[in-house]
Amino acid sequence: MITIDNLLEKIEQTRSHMLSLSTNLPLTSDAVITASVQLDHLLNEYEKQIRDR
Repeated sequence: MITIDNLLEKIEQTRSHMLSLSTNLPLTSDAVITASVQLDHLLNEYEKQIRDR
């Protein structure tokens, strides 16, 4: 299981990556949407871990 600290780091990396992509690509591009979905999954996992504490 991933730790909350590692999860927060991955969230920030994915958010940064998504924002970087969105400066060069349309928000509806496959790459931006994929990064957004990955970020959603990480945020959901974070919420689950916080709730289960």
